[in-house]
Amino acid sequence: MRALTDTWTMTKRSLRHTTRSIDTIITVVLMPIALLLLFVYVFGGALGTQTGPVDYIDFITPGVVTMTVVSGIAYAAVRLATDLQKGIINRFRTMPVAPSSVLSGQALSSTLSNLFSCLLVIAVAFLVGFRPHADPAAWAWFLTLLVLFTLATTWLAMLFGLLAKTVEGAGAFSYILLLLIFISPSFVPTDSMTPLLRSLAQNQPMTPIIQTMRSLLTHNTTGPHLPAALAWATSILAASYTLALTAYRHRPPTQAAT
Repeated sequence: MRALTDTWTMTKRSLRHTTRSIDTIITVVLMPIALLLLFVYVFGGALGTQTGPVDYIDFITPGVVTMTVVSGIAYAAVRLATDLQKGIINRFRTMPVAPSSVLSGQALSSTLSNLFSCLLVIAVAFLVGFRPHADPAAWAWFLTLLVLFTLATTWLAMLFGLLAKTVEGAGAFSYILLLLIFISPSFVPTDSMTPLLRSLAQNQPMTPIIQTMRSLLTHNTTGPHLPAALAWATSILAASYTLALTAYRHRPPTQAAT
């Protein structure tokens, strides 16, 4: 119970920092919405012809949702690295606080804020024509996969926040994830890619996750990629969680920046 209470205290602290940071709100919430509108109204006319019977807004919404999560977790890594550089984590270690709550609070606050950002993106998608065919069961599967993906990438952010040498470099890993989103069937089918890119797109973790989300929303079925999507998400979560806690336990005290 103490660990849960301490985690919730740390979560509220991190959420307050998020809501008071204008640049975080702009990047995490407004940028994905701007990209959604950009692809629909600027590139949709050309790229929409490649998606067959599926409307382009229905095709790209799952990819934009995953991009929203990846944009948000970068700030989770930056916030953790900032606390480390300022010596705040050292202070927490001297207080009667459950050690696991320091990382868990950061991870939980990032997960909650990212899920809220995804909700706003989906709401805007509805306003510009997104019309899913999912029943309540399909929406439940979609939410389950989204939460699992958010948790997995959030703990990945915790790991990189602990390993980063500088605050500026803490969120740089997210560019790799963003690149994987673009080299996937997020905005165009993989059939339109060159053979090399198609091979990469078909054998990387973002693809089955995005394809399963799209199948749930547009076809009301989990599709054939659900096992791979769950395997990738759970594997990333288990590995990131274990490595992040290990790195936190073995990290020496940090001198506060002067």
